[in-house]
Amino acid sequence: MSNPLYLDYGATTPLDPRVAAAMEPWGVTGFGNPHSAHLWGYQARAAVELARDSVAAAIGAPPETIAFTSGATESVNWALKGLMTHPGNTRRRILTTATEHNCVLETARYLESLGAQLTVLPVRGDGLLDVDDLARAMGDDVALVSIMLVNNEIGVIQPIADIAAIARRHGAVMHCDAAQGFGKIAIDVDAMGIDLLSLTAHKIYGPKGVGALYRRPYTMLTPLLHGGGQEDGRSGTLPTALIAGLGTAARLAVAQMAADAAHARMLADTLLGALSVPHVVHGSLDRRWPGNLNLGFPGVTVPLLPHLPGLALSSGSACSAVTGRPSHVLTALGLSDTQARAALRLGFGRFTTATEMVKAADDINTVVARLGAGNQAS
Repeated sequence: MSNPLYLDYGATTPLDPRVAAAMEPWGVTGFGNPHSAHLWGYQARAAVELARDSVAAAIGAPPETIAFTSGATESVNWALKGLMTHPGNTRRRILTTATEHNCVLETARYLESLGAQLTVLPVRGDGLLDVDDLARAMGDDVALVSIMLVNNEIGVIQPIADIAAIARRHGAVMHCDAAQGFGKIAIDVDAMGIDLLSLTAHKIYGPKGVGALYRRPYTMLTPLLHGGGQEDGRSGTLPTALIAGLGTAARLAVAQMAADAAHARMLADTLLGALSVPHVVHGSLDRRWPGNLNLGFPGVTVPLLPHLPGLALSSGSACSAVTGRPSHVLTALGLSDTQARAALRLGFGRFTTATEMVKAADDINTVVARLGAGNQAS
């Protein structure tokens, strides 16, 4: 049996061969601990600092504001828990939206169990936050506003600069989960008013297991991991090979940003043009990353994934695939549980071809026509 066509870039992207080549020396001959005070350590440290420069440049930040982590989930946990548990923080309220990634929502709920107050704002039917709703919900008791840049399930791009401006007027810290936006759309943390930004490597053709947290200077966070104090409070020996991979992936993403976006738009247009069955795109059509299409099919009321064995895709996030629950993002848009489970999330990018998108559309057309005609199977 041949491998299914991979269309799950939202879950993870293939490793770019150029990234793999950049990582290889640091996993074999360059095995030194980057914190050691000898030649082996100095060489590894140089690779780490080169990667730090690359990640910082990708978001318009000074290198010293970048701390490496194990990925976006750790970065989010550090941002939220670190701020809310810091002795200097006297505010108790967190403000976020119903369509955030679970690492934000679950961390916020954990902090709520410890005494924080949590306000979860709804989004409009197009998946975007109404900034007037945010302004009405804000107050001088809000410590943190946490809003995702690019949604992982529907690809919509939130107006982060407008959101951050409201947060700043009230003296709140602005955190942005940029796991799906980093390296895909232009980010300038100063122009956008972002105080904390979490990111990961494996959404931009880098390795799994490494990410970073941007911290605006003087934004005080309690350490999440205690120990030797590496990374200005994030303790643990740094994985040089993974960090070198993140740095290379970041440099490539910035250099290819326009080309990658144009390629993704072409692929999206190809797929939508080849679909002959009735369909809807969930989320804003105007403010979106083109490499993410979340589709619904009127008349289909059963999950489509089991009927598409030739396509590797999802109906929501990889996290929801594990739990079996319907996508909380889609239900926040007003879809029923049945509609959410019948949706398809297609993620594609640098290594996807137009021919593959036509093949995917053909498979979807066949299955949806059959199920929509009343031959639905449980």
